[in-house]
Amino acid sequence: MWRSSISFQQWHFLILVGVASLCVSADHNRDPFAIRISCGARQNVHTPPTDTLWFRDFGYTGGRLGNASQSSYIIPKLDTLRYFPLSDGPENCYNINRIPRGRYLVRLFFALVGEPDVESEPLFDISLEGTQIYSMQPGWSNVDEQSFVEALVFVMDTSISICFHSTGHGDPSILSIEILQVDDNAYTFDSTQGKGTLLRTAKRLTCGTGKPAFDEDYDGDHWGGDRFWLGAKTFDQGSDMPISTESKIIQASVPPNFYPQRLYQSAIVSNDRQPELSFQMEVVPNKNYSIWLHFSEIDPRITKEGQRVFDVLFNGDIIFTDVDIIHMTGKQFAALVLNRTISVTGRTLTVTLRPSNGSHAIINAIEVLEIITAEFKTSAEEVTALQTLKSALGLPLRFGWNGDPCVPQQHPWSGVDCQFDSKSGRWVIDGLGLDNQGLRGFLPRDISKLRNLQSINLSGNSIHGAIPSSLGTITKLETLDLSYNKLNGSIPESLGQLTTLQILNLNGNSLSGRVPVNLGGRPLHRASFNFTGNAGLCGIPGLPSCGPHLSTAAKIGIAFGALFVFLLLVVCITCWWKRRQNILRAQRIAASREAPYAKARTNFARDVQMTRHQPGQDQSRNTAEGGPHLLS
Repeated sequence: MWRSSISFQQWHFLILVGVASLCVSADHNRDPFAIRISCGARQNVHTPPTDTLWFRDFGYTGGRLGNASQSSYIIPKLDTLRYFPLSDGPENCYNINRIPRGRYLVRLFFALVGEPDVESEPLFDISLEGTQIYSMQPGWSNVDEQSFVEALVFVMDTSISICFHSTGHGDPSILSIEILQVDDNAYTFDSTQGKGTLLRTAKRLTCGTGKPAFDEDYDGDHWGGDRFWLGAKTFDQGSDMPISTESKIIQASVPPNFYPQRLYQSAIVSNDRQPELSFQMEVVPNKNYSIWLHFSEIDPRITKEGQRVFDVLFNGDIIFTDVDIIHMTGKQFAALVLNRTISVTGRTLTVTLRPSNGSHAIINAIEVLEIITAEFKTSAEEVTALQTLKSALGLPLRFGWNGDPCVPQQHPWSGVDCQFDSKSGRWVIDGLGLDNQGLRGFLPRDISKLRNLQSINLSGNSIHGAIPSSLGTITKLETLDLSYNKLNGSIPESLGQLTTLQILNLNGNSLSGRVPVNLGGRPLHRASFNFTGNAGLCGIPGLPSCGPHLSTAAKIGIAFGALFVFLLLVVCITCWWKRRQNILRAQRIAASREAPYAKARTNFARDVQMTRHQPGQDQSRNTAEGGPHLLS
């Protein structure tokens, strides 16, 4: 049986004094960052009794608006929610930006959709920053502490993603989201604990009172994160009893966890009938849990050291021995916190306080936090490239494609294959399988940013446009199937540079031009290429022969040359025609100016000619008159 190897004086110093020194960088004089979102609300909402402000959720996500059916009295008094039908995709996320870097408590409340045609109690998974933190359990709507999920996460890049994953059992329905900043060192349970660790609240109990409460109800410091404490008046009726006090508790509201003083003003103590105190809860098996136990000696019967001493056991193993609260804190009415991390293989966690020397056990509060190692995320460049591809292809809404493509690993994107790159510590995309999905868009150039792709299958769609030459830069590509689409243009020469390409199916499109030489000879090297069904392709066996091959640049040059000659011819004809018209116009003007002079000259010549020939005419006439008659 394993026992703690550290003395309680040392442990007390580490918990209450040493860890506070880690918080020197935190500015606790200002209010922590906090945002509360009322899902489905069309306008901001204030709720009693503290007039808490809840922002509307416009612009954060998709889904549908609905009326909320209150399933628990502990959930916020909000009237609306947002739910996500499976037709909207299996993954739906809230992406919240402008979050200051630091550690945050994220709390999600759920409710039932108040519509008769919506399944009453949906079951779904929840992920935070790409890491699955919880699966909703059957009957959650009837159990107060199952109507919400709460986890601590460290935000590194000023944004946070909260996703809901459908499991085929109803539509996820979300009532509210709270993102509350806490101290950067809150709940540090190990010196090796990294910022990539999430802590999900499995149980948080305030003992000795049956009334649940938030830190705010206890007038707690805002840097505590407004935690929710479920009330536990007794562990076993008749075997223990609640006690309380109004006395001030010292060493309570201190960094980094800032526990409220009122948490220590009530407790459960054992009695003579059953000296031991025992608390039991169900847990997820094969997980690590960080357990925080809270003590304060508020029993007026115990006034000095040695009067109350007990051991602490987790699942039967002694973790702390000889716990003497007054001895460890120095006085009554002082807070003591003990923390230990354990691994639980079964489905039950039992915390036992076993008194010694005939005394009784006492406890004020219990926290059980599940330790979850954060998933490595997908390369940001490849996520952006997939979002561009989603828009360009007109991906149907049913695909979802929200959040991270590869994580949580339980819910990768449909049609996307992922591989972990140990060198970069990131997930990368190595396959796309979107065949026969009714896609009607085009292939964007940015598809080449998916530089780790080994297989692309987009066959059997209605993708149009040209094949981007950037595909030839995906050097790991082994399979490219674009068959039976509406692609046109020529096959890029760059595809011939893909030395790893083994399968190329371009059949059933409207491609034209010469098949690149490097592709034409590839089938001799155990590759399988299919170019059939493209009436305009030529240049390899099985396809028509090509005429003189001209490059695209040459074709453009010829086209521009022909256009230039045509324009030059038009200019020449226009100039000739205008010159001809000018000549004719000049001739007409000249002719109109010379007409009177020419007429006078003609009349003068005729008069001179008549004067010269007048005597001859008289002689002829006389001869005729005196001569013989030839005709009778």
